[in-house]
Amino acid sequence: MKKKARVRAPKAAKGGKSGAAGRKAVLMRAQAAPRRSAAPKAAAPDDAKSAMRRLRQELAEARAEIEQLKATAETDFLLDILNRRGFERELSRSIAFIKRYSASAALLVLDLDRFKPINDAFGHAAGDMVLKAIAQTLASEVRASDVIGRLGGDEFAVLLWNLSETDARAKAALLEQAIDGLRFSFGGGTVQTGASVGVAILDIHSEMRTALEQADSAMYVRKAQRRHETR
Repeated sequence: MKKKARVRAPKAAKGGKSGAAGRKAVLMRAQAAPRRSAAPKAAAPDDAKSAMRRLRQELAEARAEIEQLKATAETDFLLDILNRRGFERELSRSIAFIKRYSASAALLVLDLDRFKPINDAFGHAAGDMVLKAIAQTLASEVRASDVIGRLGGDEFAVLLWNLSETDARAKAALLEQAIDGLRFSFGGGTVQTGASVGVAILDIHSEMRTALEQADSAMYVRKAQRRHETR
């Protein structure tokens, strides 16, 4: 009689109960592990703020440099006062202020007398010394709020605030006297120069170019008068 073959129970397939338990354990470990943040590093906002501060500083330095260049372009290097460009800009601004607030001012244009013979006889160094003395004299005779400029060569301009026409003409005469009193020693001798001053009164109807022309014309009239007075 034949023996019956033993029937073995089939092995559990992979992925059965034990496989499911393994996958569950892996999933639990993954959930428990700390997640990596995809957000930018905490230092990034600080870097941006630092960059902004640096850019603001560079912009401020650039603006300061531009203002310095403007000031240099509008300054007479020899006399350290405004040149024509700088004075005209200041005069234009002042006239705008006068028109807006009904203020008053006077424009004086001053031309030196007997200056060319000093330059011709003693050289430009002597002429520069005279010009520096003139600028210093003007500065000592006007207020800090007034404006002094060199229009070119031996011609100067002064802007005087809050003066009546009578006071402005009195100030012009005072400036002539102060410059007439200057003495210079060159080549073993003493020389002097002088100044003729023209006056234009500024009001709400004034324009910059017209005011300069009026003061300049008045200066030439005054120069002719002074020549007649010295004969």
